Amino acid sequence: MKIYIGADHRGFRLKQDLVDYLHRAAYEVEDEGDSELSPEDDYPQFAGRVCSKILSSNDPDTRGILLCGSGQGMCMAANRFKGIRAALGFNRQSARVSRNDDDSNVLCIPTDILGKNEIYRIVDIWLKTAFAAAPRYIRRNQELDELG
Repeated sequence: MKIYIGADHRGFRLKQDLVDYLHRAAYEVEDEGDSELSPEDDYPQFAGRVCSKILSSNDPDTRGILLCGSGQGMCMAANRFKGIRAALGFNRQSARVSRNDDDSNVLCIPTDILGKNEIYRIVDIWLKTAFAAAPRYIRRNQELDELG
C-alpha cells in the first residue's frame, strides 16, 4: 500500500515523525508537503497534491494522510475531489468506522488536538481496517460519486 502524506504549517513537525513511523512499519510513503516549515502556507495546496496522487494511482488501495491543526480544513479540501472519501480521524472509533463502513481513502488528523502516540494508534487502526464492502456501503459510495 502506498501512502501519500501532506501537512500545512500546523502539522509540519508531526508529519516527519509520522513518515518515519510509517517507514518503520514497512509502508511506502511519499511526502507531498513542504520540505521546510512555512507559517504562511495554505492547507488546500497539500490536500490537492495528495488527492491528485491518489486519483492518478493505478493501485486501488492507495491512501492519503493529511495533517493540520483541526483536521477540518484538510478534510473539506480533500472531499472536493470526486473519488476521495476523506474522514476526520479524531479518535480510534472514527478511524475504524470510516474504513469499515465508508471505505475512506484519506485520513485527516487534527494535530492541535491529539498527541503523537494517539495519532499513531489512530493511523494504525485506519490502515489495518478493511472495507466491509456490504452492499449498502458500496451503494452509498456510488451515490457519493454521483453528487455534484
